[in-house]
Amino acid sequence: MNYFEGFLVPVPSAERETYRELAEMTWPMFERNGATRMVEAWGDDVPRGEVNDLYQAVEATAEETVVFSWIEYPDKPTRDAAHKAMASDTTMEGMPAMPFDGKRMIWSGFDLLHAGGEGGTPGYIDGVVLPVPEGKKQAYLEFCKAADAAMIAAGAIRVVDGWGEDLMEGKQTDYLRATHREAGETVVFSWIEWPDKPTRDKGWERLMADERLSGPDRPFDGRRMMHGGFVPIVDV
Repeated sequence: MNYFEGFLVPVPSAERETYRELAEMTWPMFERNGATRMVEAWGDDVPRGEVNDLYQAVEATAEETVVFSWIEYPDKPTRDAAHKAMASDTTMEGMPAMPFDGKRMIWSGFDLLHAGGEGGTPGYIDGVVLPVPEGKKQAYLEFCKAADAAMIAAGAIRVVDGWGEDLMEGKQTDYLRATHREAGETVVFSWIEWPDKPTRDKGWERLMADERLSGPDRPFDGRRMMHGGFVPIVDV
C-alpha cells in the first residue's frame, strides 16, 4: 500500500448497523477496481478539543457519531483509475442511500509517508489528523519513525502515516478548514492499530511519558491535532 484515501463521516448513532451493512456492500466495487483494504471505524473515545476536534471537523450533532475510515490502494494511478471506473459503474444503482449527510463527509488522498508494525486484525484504532508545514516533511518523517517505534513497543500492531497529496476542498467541510490549515501547510492522516482497547489504554499510559512523542521539538502545532479512539466495524 503506497496510497490511501482517508475519510471522516458524521453518522446518526442510531444508524450504526445500517451504515455497517451498506459499507460492506460497497466493498466489492472498490476491490474490483484495485483497492486492497477498506476499514470503517466507529467513534468510541473521541475527545473534545479547545481549538478543533473530529466532531467539529464534520459538524457532528449530538445525535451523530464520527466514523474514521480509509481505503488502501497499491499506488495513486490505481486509485485514479478506480475513480474513473466507478464513475460509470452501475453496480450500486438501486442500493439504499448511505444514512448520513454527504455534504459533511470529508475525504482526501494521501501518499504513504511511513508505516511500521507487523499488522494483524485490529480490535481498536486511534485516528489522527493534523496540519504539518510542507517544508518540515523530512523532520515530520523522522518524528514518525521515532514515534511509531514507541507505539509498537507499547503494544500497537501497525502504525501508518499519510502525507496530504490530493486534498479535497468541500463546500461545507474539509480537512483544510478542520485543521485550521495555514499557508504552507499540508494535512496528515494517520492511524494506530491495536489488538484491543485494554492494550491501547495501557499503551497510552506508557506513551504519555515517552519523550519521542511529547518532546518540545515536534515539527507541528499539537494544539490543532485532532484525534480519537475507534472500534472497527468493517475491515475487508
